[in-house]
Amino acid sequence: MIWSFLKIAVFLVAVAALTLGATYLVERGEDIRLAVAGMEFTLGPLQAALAALVVFATVWLVLRVLGLLGAIVRFINGDETAVSRYFDRNRERKGYEALAEGMMAVASGEGRVALAKAAKAEKYLGRPELTNLLSAQAAEAAGDTRKATEVYKRLLGDQRTRFVGVQGLMKQKLAEGDTGTALKLAQKAYALKPRNEGVQDTLLRLQSEKGDWKGAREVLGAKVKQGLLPRDVHKRRDALMALQEAKGVLAEGASIEAREAAIAANKASPDLIPAAVMAAQAYIEKGDAKHATRLLLKAWEAQPHPELAAAFAAIAPNETAVERLKRFDPLLKLRPEVEETRLLRAELAIAAEDFPAARRAVGDLVETHPTARALTLMAAVERGEGADDAVVRGWLARALGASRGPQWVCENCHNIQAEWGPVCDNCAGFDTLSWREPVGGGVPLANGAEMLPLIVGQPRPAPEVLEPLPEPPPAEPPPPTEAEMFAERLGRDPLAEPDAVALARGMAPKK
Repeated sequence: MIWSFLKIAVFLVAVAALTLGATYLVERGEDIRLAVAGMEFTLGPLQAALAALVVFATVWLVLRVLGLLGAIVRFINGDETAVSRYFDRNRERKGYEALAEGMMAVASGEGRVALAKAAKAEKYLGRPELTNLLSAQAAEAAGDTRKATEVYKRLLGDQRTRFVGVQGLMKQKLAEGDTGTALKLAQKAYALKPRNEGVQDTLLRLQSEKGDWKGAREVLGAKVKQGLLPRDVHKRRDALMALQEAKGVLAEGASIEAREAAIAANKASPDLIPAAVMAAQAYIEKGDAKHATRLLLKAWEAQPHPELAAAFAAIAPNETAVERLKRFDPLLKLRPEVEETRLLRAELAIAAEDFPAARRAVGDLVETHPTARALTLMAAVERGEGADDAVVRGWLARALGASRGPQWVCENCHNIQAEWGPVCDNCAGFDTLSWREPVGGGVPLANGAEMLPLIVGQPRPAPEVLEPLPEPPPAEPPPPTEAEMFAERLGRDPLAEPDAVALARGMAPKK
């Protein structure tokens, strides 16, 4: 508003000044005489002012015409002039219009149209760092991988677009399944831009698939330093990688380094079950049963797991079933109401032939959460207490169709794995396996139905017939059901020793 007021004030002052000037010239009344080429001109004050304006305008016009002629001459000579700048601006406008239309075509999925617009933009602009990017995206949208590869290779020649070219080639190799070349390109892209989160994630995934755990731990450390990963997540994932690195060292035969790496992985993440198991095995190999026991108790308190129980049993492999049950008492008291603890207590009691205690340990699990493992243990209890074969086979028949209980399940694709791994075998997701019960029951467990023959023994031998009488051939019986065949295959003598649970869990009872 103040600016508008100032402009109006200046305009009024100018008008007043011109008016005063004209009035002054008229009032003086003196004429101006001009002599040009022997001719004399007499001009009044107002006429003189107008003549001066005409002369000024004429001179300005002549100068502009001369400047235009000079510009035309320089334009013809190839120098930069206003005329050349006009044509350059026109070409630049057309080029950027083609570039914008090409970007819209890429976004719309019209690859061929985008390629044509990219060629037009290159013709008008002469900016390969821009038009090559559009050409590469357009070629990918059109499905022309050969053209895209060619453009990406051209991008490698410019320092400004080298990262884009490397990243584009990396994605192409990933799409082709050439993970070896993709890993090298990812390492190059990471060297160019180490703070790029997408490249970091891709490099981590490829290194995990190739088993380069040392390099993956370095990238993971860079992510947490840059604030791209929470410290608690970094701590767990670094422990996972340290554990896999220890396994690799163990495979190479360097047992001391493997033990140290496993112990370090467990210290970084005490609740990581595979790390706890491996660290306990390392302590056992060193003869340090005290530290192995303390480590497994801490891991069991965090999450009871069958592998922890097997590792705890391996501390004293030659003890009797009664001694083992007594040694397991501190572990069983940590989480007594957890299902895994109750099932483990039942298995230890069966190995010690204390079937009433095993029944009490199982309790109402066969009703509240009837898993194959709980039902199988009840079959062993019934067999140990001398129940009829029909009762035992009834429990086994229920176990065939029951849930397999907690297993290693991928949180991304819900794939079930028999053994834990840092990477899912199905979707290649890193750190996605968790110990939980899958929807639908899942696959059989190693400590589930596979231990039934050891629990229930072999079928009773049929009584020997000394002099069989000839009988007419009987009619063919109907084929047995799967449950009948399984139960018949797993029948056993009640007098056989029920030590299968201990054997299946790595806890062999006293012979």
